[in-house]
This record gives sequence, structure tokens and C-alpha cells, in this order.
Amino acid sequence: MAEENQPKDIEPKNNRILAYYFIVVLLLGLVVTGILVRMFDTAFVEKEKWEKVAESQKRPNRLVLPGRGNIYSADGKLMATSVPRYYMYIDFKADGLQADTLKQYVDSLSYYLSKKLKNRTAAGYKAHLLRGLRSKSRQYPVYEGRVSYTDLKEIKTYPFLRLSKYKSGFYTKEMVQRQKPFGSLASRTIGDIYGEIEEGGTTKGKNGLELQYDSLLRGQAGLSSVRRVGGGWTNVIEIEPVNGMDIRTTIDIDIQDITEKSLLDKLKEIDAESGTAVVMEVATGEIKAITNMGRIREGIYGETKNHAVADESEPGSTFKVASMMVALEDGVCTPTDSVDTGNGIFMYKGARMTDHNANKGGYHMITAEKAIWNSSNIGVAKLILRGYESNPSKFVEGLYRIGINTPLNLEIPGAGRAKIRKPSDSTRYWSKTTLPWMSFGYETQIPPIYTLTFFNAIANGGKQVRPMFTKEILRDGEVVKSFSTEVLNPAICSEKTLTQIKSMLVGVVEEGTGQAVRSDIVSIAGKTGTAQLSQGSAGYKAAGVSHQVSFCGYFPADKPVYSCIVVIRRPRIGYPSGGTMAGGVFKSIAEKIFAGTVSYNLDKMPADSAAVKIPQAKGGDLHALENVMKQFGIRLGTDSVESPWVMTGIKETGISLKNVSEKKGVVPHVVGMGAKDAVFLLENQGLRVSISGMGKVTSQSIPPGSRAIKGQTIAIVLN
Repeated sequence: MAEENQPKDIEPKNNRILAYYFIVVLLLGLVVTGILVRMFDTAFVEKEKWEKVAESQKRPNRLVLPGRGNIYSADGKLMATSVPRYYMYIDFKADGLQADTLKQYVDSLSYYLSKKLKNRTAAGYKAHLLRGLRSKSRQYPVYEGRVSYTDLKEIKTYPFLRLSKYKSGFYTKEMVQRQKPFGSLASRTIGDIYGEIEEGGTTKGKNGLELQYDSLLRGQAGLSSVRRVGGGWTNVIEIEPVNGMDIRTTIDIDIQDITEKSLLDKLKEIDAESGTAVVMEVATGEIKAITNMGRIREGIYGETKNHAVADESEPGSTFKVASMMVALEDGVCTPTDSVDTGNGIFMYKGARMTDHNANKGGYHMITAEKAIWNSSNIGVAKLILRGYESNPSKFVEGLYRIGINTPLNLEIPGAGRAKIRKPSDSTRYWSKTTLPWMSFGYETQIPPIYTLTFFNAIANGGKQVRPMFTKEILRDGEVVKSFSTEVLNPAICSEKTLTQIKSMLVGVVEEGTGQAVRSDIVSIAGKTGTAQLSQGSAGYKAAGVSHQVSFCGYFPADKPVYSCIVVIRRPRIGYPSGGTMAGGVFKSIAEKIFAGTVSYNLDKMPADSAAVKIPQAKGGDLHALENVMKQFGIRLGTDSVESPWVMTGIKETGISLKNVSEKKGVVPHVVGMGAKDAVFLLENQGLRVSISGMGKVTSQSIPPGSRAIKGQTIAIVLN
């Protein structure tokens, strides 16, 4: 019994448990080993196989194009934006394309294409398409031009083209067109882009600010792929595109419009080859307007070259101001010193120099300041010879000192530079007559923007600032970088000399060659310029004498706000005159800008018996219209007006008003409005605006009340 109550031997049981554990661990090890082997086999041995399987579940990556950044005016108006445009082709060797199928649909397809594109009749399109079929071309153009995305969507629904691309062979090539809502305004300075989309999926700037800030504007393309998910295909963005940054310029649309219109009217009047006008804000150096017009064909002008910054030409008599400043600073003369100009003809070292009034007997004995007033070549040349004939290098050093040739490092690619030769130059010959001829603007090359910068410094109390074209760089409306005024020279001359020069520039307008520029509205100071244009090695008269006329100055003369230069080349009608031609444009610009910034007390002005009692008024912003009419003492009946935007008409009792609908998604009625208000309303509906002409809107391409499709382009004509 005692033995039965003893503990049993458990050793055999423990051994069995250990054996079970061993087997389990072994099996787990084998499983893990198998998994690792399989992973190795999949990753390395069968890598290519499984990559092909993965690729079969995914279609090739496609570029997602970024939006090129916009360019805006100083007050935020859109000046350049990107619009996609499409070339349309048919691949007549497409695998699924059947000739019989095309012939079945060709009549109806031709009809729709002719109605939409209007460049061919239905019969013409039929012949065109069948010609393509016979040619077996892989890239046969359906239409030689480009169409918008909206038009393309419609065209894809036409007979035959709505078949799959394998059956129709229909495909497109996307281009990017830069849309400028304000048409030609500052067009060359804003710049252009190349329409082709580059390999990386971005566009490229061609000139102007588009080129200068291309790396910021173009953005970065993204990637997308189409993957099989749950038995279907879905688009997946692999890499998000990064849209380009926006640029806010210094351009003021209203001043730009005034400047371009004033210049264009004069160019047509005198039948000139080209013209330039630039307006700069005195204190900041901001370019508020810049226009460059060249004759494209008889009577038609457009922006083809940025003459204001690129032209390296002899400036003529505007340069006399720089020569006089150097002479005054060096004590060579005072404003009241006398100089004998004789009968208007002066022979120097065998070369003949004349004044513009030589045929009237010349100016004879005049003071230094009158040499500037009357723009006497002989007077200025003799004063400079008096002080620097034995040491011409000192004169040139003086020109360098006052900064007329200081590099401006402009933001506009292709800008020229001022070239003022020295007696020691080995590349540019210094002749025995260079000094006197240089003194009145020959034998030196100065782009108009350099001359303007110099005159702006005079207006700015002697402080020379760099011309600015850009105010800010923005991303998604947030400022990334701001640009501030850069001082190039805090004082180009002494205060005494500056005061004397300013007095002379006022005298030019009040007493001298610039009297045509004198205004009853705003005081103007400046200098006329007339120069014969060189034909290069052929001289100045090889193909007949041609002229460049100019006027550079600032306004108001006593408290300058704006400086301006106007240069006109090769006028064919009228006597070449810096005062009447270029000065006439300057005066028009100055008066219109000043009138837009100054209010008058109309009650104290004498009544004009011939005046129209009820003025013509453009439609647009009701609040702005009320403010203007209040100045004329005209009360508007606004009781029935519910919209902040109105159309106007004239009735016997006053101005009639009509509400303009601002219903979202509907094209508003803008005929009768000014460009600024029309563009605002249309863009507010998501439309892109194409503008032609000047004045008020006379027609719009999309009827009012139509559905507004975001991104669609509407053309408005102004007159």
C-alpha cells in the first residue's frame, strides 16, 4: 500500500511534451524558410514576371500639365493668362479605320465642320477629308488652325469623330496660347511664350517678362496613371503638378491705355515708322506705362520690338541737358554766360555744324540757358569746347559721374545699354570732331529708357532710381517676394546745378522749342530732341534724310509725379519736330493723366454755350458713375436700380439707367460699358476675355443671358 501512495515517475511525459515543441518549432522554421525562399524567388528570380503582372494592372504614366502663372497689372487686373488650344489630326493608317466607314459619314461630318469652323464649305471639307484618306497620312490636319477646349468637346461628338480613336484615327495635339485680356496694352513688355509644350510638360517664355520670370511662371508638371481597381480603371495622381507663380507688374492699365492711344493717334497722323512712349513714377521708378508701336503695314501698327529698352540710337538734343549739367557742375559756365552762335553755321576742323534756324539767320549772341531753351547745337558745342577742348576726357568723366550711362540691369531681356565713348577707347574711334558733336547728342548711343531715367533723376531731386517693371511675385495669392525702389545714385549733381537745370527745362516749354507742349491744365518741364538717323556706314543721307524726334520731361513741373519720354522715328508727313510731334504726344499723356487724378470745382468754371448739357456716359460701376455725375451737378435716378452695375442711355430729363444682371453662371450684358468694367464682370463669371479696339464695348461674341462656361473665351470689340 505504501508503494501505491508514492509519486509516479513523470519523466516520460515531459519528454513527450518536449518532442511536440520540437516538432512545432521545426514546422514553423520550415514554413518561414519556405516564405523566405518564395520571397527571394519572387523578388529576384521571378522579378520580371511579377513586374509585368503589375504593369498589366496599370497604364503608362501621363504628364499632368501645370498652369502657367498669370501676369497682372499694378492694381490686380489680368494682363496675361494661359489658354489651352488644340490641333486636330486624323491618322489614316489607324488599325481600326475603315475607308467605307469614313465614306458613310463624310457628308454629315463635312457639314458640321463647315458650320463650326467656317474656313471651308461642306463640299470643301468633303474633298479635304477624302484627299487625306487617299494620302494615307498618319498626321493629316482636320483643320489648319487651333480650337478651344470647348470647341473640341463639341467636335468630338460629330459623326465619325465620335468613334474610338482606333476606328476614327482622330487625335489632338495640345498647345498653350497666352491670352491677353487687354489686347496690345504693354504687350511687348509683358512678352510672349512659345506655344509648344516642352518635353517636361511646361511652356517656355519667348521675350519680355514672360522670359525674364520663365522659371517662376512655368511651374512643374505632375504625373498621373490609370490603374485597375476592383475590376475597373481609375485615374491616380502619382505626383501633383505645381502651378507657376504669378507676377504683379508696375503697369497701370488706365495710364497704359492713355499712353498707347496718344502715341498711336500721332503715328497715324504723321505716318511714322515707329514710336515709343514710357511713363515712370518719379519717386519710385515704377514704369506705369510702356508702349512700342511699329508700322506692320500701311496705316496699321502693332508691338513688334521693345524700342524703349532695346534701341541704341543717337538721342539728339535731349542729350544737351546732360552736357549742360556737366558744364555747370565743373564751373565751365553759368546760365547767364554768353555764347556767340553767329548766323547758325559753324565750321569746326573742316566739319559743318548748323542750328535749326540757320536759314533764318541764326541766334547770334545768346546765354547758356537760352542755348538750351532754343536747342542751339552751336551754342552748346561752343560752351563744351570752351571748357573741354584741351581735355575731352574730363567731359566724358563728367557724363559718367552724372549717371546717364549707369547700367540699369533691367528686367527685360535683350535690353540695350548706353554707349558713351572715351578718347582712350581703342574699339570706338574718337575723332577730332567727336567732342562738339557728342555735346548735342551725336556719336553716342542711348536707349530711350536711359534718357528717361536721367530726366527722372532731375525730377526726383537728383536721386537716380532704377526703372521697375515688377512689384511682386505671388503664389496662390500670397506674396512670395516684393520689389522695392533701388537707388542707383543719391545725387547726380549739386542742388545748385539741379535748380539751374530745372529752370532751363521749364524755359524750354515756356520760351523755347517746346512751346507746343505748354498746357493750361498741367505744368510741364522737359527738352525737345531732333536727330538725323544714321544709315550705318552709308552715313546720314544715303537713302534720303530721315529723323528721330523726341521729348523727355516730367509733370507737374513744380512737384513732379511722373516723368515721360516720347520718341518717334521716321515721320513721313510734316516737318520733323520734337516739340510738335513727340511733344504733342507728351502733352496729351500728361493732360489726360493729370485730369484723371485732379478734381475741379466745376461751379466756378464759366459755362460753355456750346457744351452738351447731358454728357454721354458709359455703363458700368454705378457708384463710380454717380461720383462723376455729381461733379457735373447731375443727379441720377437710382430708385429703381437694384444692381451695382448698370447700362446707360440719354433722355431729355437726364441719364437713364438699366440694371445689369449678375446672375451666377450667366453671361452679362456689357455692350456700352468701358473695358475695365466689362472685363471685371466677364472674368467674374469665369470667362476669359479677348479685347480689340479702344473706347466702350460695341459688341460681345457670346450673347448676354447665355450659359457662362468657365474658361470659355469671349471676344469684346471696343470703339
